[in-house]
Amino acid sequence: MQNLTSAVIAKSKPEEIKTTVNGMSLVELAETFNKLDVRARVAIFRMLEKRKALELFEHLDAPDQADLIKALGDPESVQLLTQLEPDDRARLIEELPAKVAKRLLETLTPDARQAVSELLGYPEGSVGRIMTPNYIAVREDATVANALSALRDSPRHQDETDIVFVIGADRRYRGSVRLSQLIRETPSRSVSELLSGTGLFVRATAPDLEAARLLKFSELSAIPVVDSEERLVGAVTFDDVIDLIERDTSETMYLKAGVGDLVRRKDEVYSRKLTQGSILYPIRVRIVFLFVTLLGGLAVGGLIEQFQEVLESILAAAVFIPLVMDMGGNVGTQSTTIFARGLALGHINMQRFGRHLVREVSIGALMGIVLGLIGGTVAYFWQGLPNGLPQLGIAVGLSLAAVVTLATFLGFMLPWLMLKLGLDHAPGADPFITTIKDFTGLALYFYLVSILIGTN
Repeated sequence: MQNLTSAVIAKSKPEEIKTTVNGMSLVELAETFNKLDVRARVAIFRMLEKRKALELFEHLDAPDQADLIKALGDPESVQLLTQLEPDDRARLIEELPAKVAKRLLETLTPDARQAVSELLGYPEGSVGRIMTPNYIAVREDATVANALSALRDSPRHQDETDIVFVIGADRRYRGSVRLSQLIRETPSRSVSELLSGTGLFVRATAPDLEAARLLKFSELSAIPVVDSEERLVGAVTFDDVIDLIERDTSETMYLKAGVGDLVRRKDEVYSRKLTQGSILYPIRVRIVFLFVTLLGGLAVGGLIEQFQEVLESILAAAVFIPLVMDMGGNVGTQSTTIFARGLALGHINMQRFGRHLVREVSIGALMGIVLGLIGGTVAYFWQGLPNGLPQLGIAVGLSLAAVVTLATFLGFMLPWLMLKLGLDHAPGADPFITTIKDFTGLALYFYLVSILIGTN
């Protein structure tokens, strides 16, 4: 049976559907499941073998899991909930309506209920919310034989048992040992002699993306999570962060597209409102900041009008107006992009923003000097000497150096300031940068031309 739809399921014999869905791979089943309405999903889910039903449920996003739980009866919901890992269970509970969540929590054992409460007690968006309290750990005085025994006795999945965490008597994290290393060592050897990654851990209160980055760069299957006193409290695996990485990628994409107020909603909502909803919505989101550019353009026009006499007496000066404006715009865009990407990847620490700003402005100043020397030299030989205006090269060079430096400053400062004010910096930063650097850059250029060449 091909192309299972809600209508096909409603008309077909249950035995045929059951045979079909249980013969599907997990990927095929998930794709089919996502296309069905809630009633058809429940029907298919109840036809699946227990193992396959659990695998499918774990594969679903938390909102879809919550919808299915609400549609199933309490006995089935409780059975599913008890089979989930504590971190998955906490994410699901968080998605459910309060009354449903409370009712299901009451069915859990005291230990399971406490584990969920502890995870939900961490700040939203922190590592503690996504970590699992289930991990393999041994004391630092344990032997290789002890560590291998802990691995054999662990209920963890096979792909989650290739690393053992090592703790002290005070439960402080000491390091880790890989399974591949343990099986090559003498059973009586102490694990404390084999430690690696002693400083490789993440705090439970840190942003959850920090754990994702550590997993990526460490190439470990799990990252230890510690509390404020560096005591081991959990672990984060790749399965815990894969949805987080996908969600962050989508959020970053929409921020750059200028729809930052949507980032906490589902991807389906993003697409529907932007491609199928009222055209007034994207216009309203983006046009507010474009008014800044409009007003800025008018202000720049007024500035040019004030220096009209300079342009009439020194026509060669007009040749370099686009250069001064465009160079600042490109540099400003570079800086805002670097800021947005660095912030998304965690390379920019908002608590130490001053250090990042100084670095960016220093880079801007050095680029400004180089570009100013090149641009000024070209202006000197192209329009300066032939027209008897050698000082034009100096005016162009100094203006380029200043506008590039200013653009890098604005490219970092304005997005940071808008974030501090709770505004979406993606659609708002560039218009402000364009307006400020165009006005100041041209004002400086015209002033230098008028002073150096002597039109005033």
